[in-house]
Amino acid sequence: MPELPEVETTRRGIATVMPGHELLQFVVYESRMRWPVPDDLSQKISGHTVLSCERRGKYLLINFAHGTQIIHLGMSGSLRRATPDEPRRKHDHAEWIFEDARFLLHDPRRFGAILWHDAADGPIAGHPMLAKLGIEPFDPLFTPQYLHQHLQGKTLAIKQALLAGHIVVGVGNIYASESLFRARINPRTAAGTISLDRCRRLTAAIQQTLGDALESGGSTLRDYVNATGEPGAYFDIYAAVYEKAGKPCAVCATPIRRIVQGQRATYYCPKCQRQ
Repeated sequence: MPELPEVETTRRGIATVMPGHELLQFVVYESRMRWPVPDDLSQKISGHTVLSCERRGKYLLINFAHGTQIIHLGMSGSLRRATPDEPRRKHDHAEWIFEDARFLLHDPRRFGAILWHDAADGPIAGHPMLAKLGIEPFDPLFTPQYLHQHLQGKTLAIKQALLAGHIVVGVGNIYASESLFRARINPRTAAGTISLDRCRRLTAAIQQTLGDALESGGSTLRDYVNATGEPGAYFDIYAAVYEKAGKPCAVCATPIRRIVQGQRATYYCPKCQRQ
């Protein structure tokens, strides 16, 4: 699944083109996604000017004066810029057409979403998809003290607490394993037992891990490409444990282990990350 670094990389790509330009036409080729694309969405936004392109968690937000288009890339989606004469590919379900650019949403599994939030309904932060999201990992308010306070009383494993997204957003499955390895915290540790000192290591590790991923353009998920159609290179450069079960730890040479938590694969070093 595209995680925060992949979504932010995509946002940066579209933000260099869309804002300040009129969306000549929004075309829906396949409306049957995770939730049906609103039938009248093309009429609502075609002919209107994009004000800005933002991100909240894993959601892309394309802002107009009268509302916001909310886009989620699902399990394997991407939003890429296409050349004027590039033919539409199989699984390209929606298209944004500007005078000098066009973008296509590609989603083979159709787990993504294209929704609309009308300005008359209040601030976009109040939309049901966004209202319960945790703090952004690069927000100055995401401190060790904040993390420690919000972990108190939680008996679920620390990796599950990170994945839930209610405390901090964007620490998806890949980056949770990597962050916990850097912080030397066992992924099965009960969240409420994490000390303030370990929260200092963990907040730093989360920010460093996501920062590295942004620098490299995101991970190399099989189906992920950025807004220019290129894959990221996080695994090639930074990944220490994810999908490396049985391989020696880069720190201590102990074989990396793989376990399943909440139906998601977790990778860790049993020596560096003792429970």
